Amino acid sequence: MATTYPSHREADVVLRDGSTLSVRPVRSADQPGLRRFFECLSEQSRTFRFFSAAVSTSDAVSRALDVDYDDTFGLIATRGPQADVVAHAMYVRTGPQRAEVAFAIADEMQGRGLGTILLAHLADAAADNDVEILEAEVLAENHRMIEVFEESGLPLELSSVPGSIHVELPTSLSAESVERFQRRDGIAAAAAVRRFLQPRSIAVIGASRNRGTVGGEIFHNLLDAGFSGVVHPVNPAADVVQSVRAYATISDVPGDVDLAVIAVPAAEVAGVATTCAAKGVAGLVVISAGFAETGAAGTERQRELVSICRESGMRLIGPNCLGILNTVPEVRLDATFAPAMPAPGNVGFLSQSGALGLAVIELARDRSLGISSFASIGNRADVTGNDLLEYWEEDEATSVALLYIESFSDPRRFSRVARRVGSRKPIVVVKSGRSRAGARATSSHTGALLAASDVTVDALFEQAGVIRADSLADLLDVASLLANQPLPTGRSVAMITNAGGPGIMCADACEAAGLEVPDLPESVQDELREFLPPEASTGNPVDMIATASADHYRRAIDTVGSWDGADALIVIFVRPLLTTAEDVAQAVEEALASRTRPIPVQAVFMSAVDHAAMTAAGGVPTYLYPEDAARSLARVVRHVEWRDRPAEEPPDLGELGAAEGAAVIAEALHDGGGWLGAGPVARLLDCYGLPVPEWRAVSDPVAAGHAADELGGRVALKAVGPKIVHKTDLGAVKAGLQGGAEVSWEAIQMDESLAKAGITREQFIVQRMVEGGVELLIGVVGDAMFGPVVACGAGGVQAEVLKDVSVRLSPLSATDARQMLRSLATYPLLEGYRGAPGVDVRTVEEVLLRLSAMVEGHDEIAELDLNPVVATPRGTLIVDARVRVESPPAKSPWPSTWTSTGSGSGPPGTE
Repeated sequence: MATTYPSHREADVVLRDGSTLSVRPVRSADQPGLRRFFECLSEQSRTFRFFSAAVSTSDAVSRALDVDYDDTFGLIATRGPQADVVAHAMYVRTGPQRAEVAFAIADEMQGRGLGTILLAHLADAAADNDVEILEAEVLAENHRMIEVFEESGLPLELSSVPGSIHVELPTSLSAESVERFQRRDGIAAAAAVRRFLQPRSIAVIGASRNRGTVGGEIFHNLLDAGFSGVVHPVNPAADVVQSVRAYATISDVPGDVDLAVIAVPAAEVAGVATTCAAKGVAGLVVISAGFAETGAAGTERQRELVSICRESGMRLIGPNCLGILNTVPEVRLDATFAPAMPAPGNVGFLSQSGALGLAVIELARDRSLGISSFASIGNRADVTGNDLLEYWEEDEATSVALLYIESFSDPRRFSRVARRVGSRKPIVVVKSGRSRAGARATSSHTGALLAASDVTVDALFEQAGVIRADSLADLLDVASLLANQPLPTGRSVAMITNAGGPGIMCADACEAAGLEVPDLPESVQDELREFLPPEASTGNPVDMIATASADHYRRAIDTVGSWDGADALIVIFVRPLLTTAEDVAQAVEEALASRTRPIPVQAVFMSAVDHAAMTAAGGVPTYLYPEDAARSLARVVRHVEWRDRPAEEPPDLGELGAAEGAAVIAEALHDGGGWLGAGPVARLLDCYGLPVPEWRAVSDPVAAGHAADELGGRVALKAVGPKIVHKTDLGAVKAGLQGGAEVSWEAIQMDESLAKAGITREQFIVQRMVEGGVELLIGVVGDAMFGPVVACGAGGVQAEVLKDVSVRLSPLSATDARQMLRSLATYPLLEGYRGAPGVDVRTVEEVLLRLSAMVEGHDEIAELDLNPVVATPRGTLIVDARVRVESPPAKSPWPSTWTSTGSGSGPPGTE
């Protein structure tokens, strides 16, 4: 072969039915597999592929293997323990930028979306090899192949020729194509989860006669829950398990088995999985521990397990997990070892931790919070949180999604899925590990600001509309509001209480959380005075005083809840001498049943006993403390505001010099990469219209003086070099200089100072001074997990001291840029502070957007600092810039949402 085998194009893919198989470039060793594949094709499939059923198999195999991964490129799809070839696709270049494509798919694999997948992979490879147009000749009766082309979403040109149809399509994927493939991915992910949560038959391998064991409890729970299908115990040492006939192996189980729950020692799991694959099991839930969480040996054991699943198309939840459950009456599945099945409800819950999942199920029961379905994904070797989100999006039984996650495998995919799902169903997440969001370089101001923070995760959730909870208690607080009450339509909150102190505390907490506490209009206050005692306060909060009866609560809720100026209502009860919590709980329920407006109501019952009384009434989210109610409401309000905001794409910035920028970076990579010199940095910024003051680069102090005279006026002098990061600390910058003599003298002093520190500069930069304005830092760190992370904050020498920074993930929309600036504590400086003029904020936002476009277009940018960026009333200029480039890792084939390298940590990535 003429070129190197492109291993980065190996991928595990998910078919429309949720099963998996492997796709990779063809190689010479595939000769026997390709021969068997072509020989086993039906007469019709051979005719569709070769225009004749009588084609020579040897010739077909020879042509399929004749690839150089440039002018000719071939792909195969494999499945099963022997990696049997089940599909082949290839292109052959027919012109400088054109290639002809052909596909063959095993008859039993047709109709599962494999052809569309192969087309996308082939188009991506062709585009990388400068092929712009793919073409194909399709027999007129081959309707399924035409459907494959149409399902890609690529713009087709069809023309009829005698006996066949000529198809042409571009290799570049349009926005419509991307959307179609992402929706296809969602369908496949939901189908995969459906295998687990809606099975017709289950085998528990490791089912025990003894209660109190994992296998014994799982089998008992499946029976006790009233599972709608068939449950088979598998135990080689028992004929009967818990009054049900047992089988020695799953091979002995009669009929089909959709789902196998495995609870055997880790060393036995691979053998059991192999037997399940031979049985045709669709999904495995591996409860057993002893895999990647235990070290190198466990990691290898997990990799073997994943490989077995990949080969057979089985899907996997776990290993090292609690199990799964589905409470819908048509299924009644409890494949966990939890003590009791939760009450049915509308909340879907996923947990990376089995123990915490168990705790949340127990706590949810205490709060009368019902669960629709639950999955503990453990080591998430295959199925992950994204797959569950895709399933819940279409699941009519689920209206709220809760997640406990410890780490992300693919944050960018999570962001895409969460944005779409969250626009219909709220997503609430507890993410542990706040101390560090990921490994980042710290050789820049931006890297130093982000290295030991969790702001990147906050940015991800903010942009995706995810509600972030700080703890499991917060998770349940927010979930109970979302699951049981209508969403608020604004920020205005009204409060009703029988004690002034808690009412004031609640009002303070609401305002601190960004909610509004408006005064009640006189008409509402007059209505309240008609039944409340004279001593009561009819403002907001409404303090009905300690003598308030249950009827007072009911009537006050009716009155205040009917006022259209209140978007939410918080009802507070502190037990007095006469009124009981049970009576008030009943009054609250009655008032809600008769409310005329869909306004959310929360209850605060400030004792454990009274709290339980309100919770037992059901339907109303109940809290022990006013601050908890306010905090939960504020989080829900922010989510509603995000949901109601129109979807926004990155703006059109006009003609950008992407090709010129790529040339600058390519030249730098040829020289070894790293920090760019001043000239390349300036050229790169200019390609994207990023403004810098006039400047000169010179080699010595004398030339620096000449440059200063040439520029005229006041200038700044800087020494630049790879080891010069913090210029002020090293004495490598002097501002406000005037005249060549002064600049030359300072340059000599600067060289001497750097020499004493053991640092050699590369150049001097002489730059026209930017007078006045506000200094900002704008930067980017390329995160291996999150992609380009854009930071904006207070700049200059105080950047790392103030740590006033706002972060978003690229690409930025105009709203992202606007919110980044306005969330800064130092934003008032931009508007004008203590008589200072305001700056042109629009030009700062444009710098953010152009920078985002630059880093999106060039994966090679690993780190970038613009500090300071000086914003003035007349515009914004970048005074100092540093850019580091490196060769990025090879990309997986597009789209990454449904491909994986099959590393054992799971395809397709989720959270």
